[in-house]
Amino acid sequence: MPNTPSAAKRVKQSDRNRSRNRAQKSMLKTETSKLIALLAAGSVDAAKKSLSTVSKKIDQAAAKGTLHANTAARRKSRLARRVNATKGKGGG
Repeated sequence: MPNTPSAAKRVKQSDRNRSRNRAQKSMLKTETSKLIALLAAGSVDAAKKSLSTVSKKIDQAAAKGTLHANTAARRKSRLARRVNATKGKGGG
């Protein structure tokens, strides 16, 4: 229980930000799963298009502070490597 008005406000802000961050992270996980499913199915062209979409959403999450900048860069790099590795196997 907050003891001061400023502490009460911080509790409200923290709850709001937590909800926003959780929704953002959940959306990122869903989009990443879709991309990985496309790679597993062997549709490399669709995966390349999806990669640009996912990369943009990762960048947006980093810009809003949901993800750290280095975390965003690492995730994008790993996804790009997966797409390129699948492409190299003659998948499309």
